[in-house]
Amino acid sequence: MSRRRSRPGPGAEAIDPDVDLHVPAQRAEPQGRVLAAVAAGGAVGASARYGISLLWPAAPGAFPWATLWINASGCALIGVLMVLISEGGRSAPHPLLRPFAGVGVLGGFTTFSTYAMDFSRLLDEGEARSALAYAGLTVVAALGAVWAAASVTRLAVRGRGPGREAGPGTGRVVR
Repeated sequence: MSRRRSRPGPGAEAIDPDVDLHVPAQRAEPQGRVLAAVAAGGAVGASARYGISLLWPAAPGAFPWATLWINASGCALIGVLMVLISEGGRSAPHPLLRPFAGVGVLGGFTTFSTYAMDFSRLLDEGEARSALAYAGLTVVAALGAVWAAASVTRLAVRGRGPGREAGPGTGRVVR
């Protein structure tokens, strides 16, 4: 029987590389600034999501396209952000960037609660097939978006790293 490790192995990245709770100084670190960054970002992201839902409302019994596209596009942006923060190759980003942009803005923009409410609304309105299609399509779109955006961003970041220069045709030539 294998045992799960609570710490990453040698050379592996921690789940949350910003804080290592095994380091006493980080465990006791005040989190007020982080909470403020998440709250401010959440207000921005949730407001943007709400504004889009007002501009593109779903009629009773209608497929909630706005929420699906919000969640898929937000997941794509999360994929881009996480690659740029963790693999961007530049100096370390500001320590509040991920809490503000990733957890706050994009966490407030993409929302499980609206997804669940839309699913429940469709079921209550007798639209079981639409509800199930929405449930599955949202998961596939969100996971596909984060994977595709992270993959494309990873290729773009690697393509402009040191030792590479622009070349004709394919864009880059590796020395």
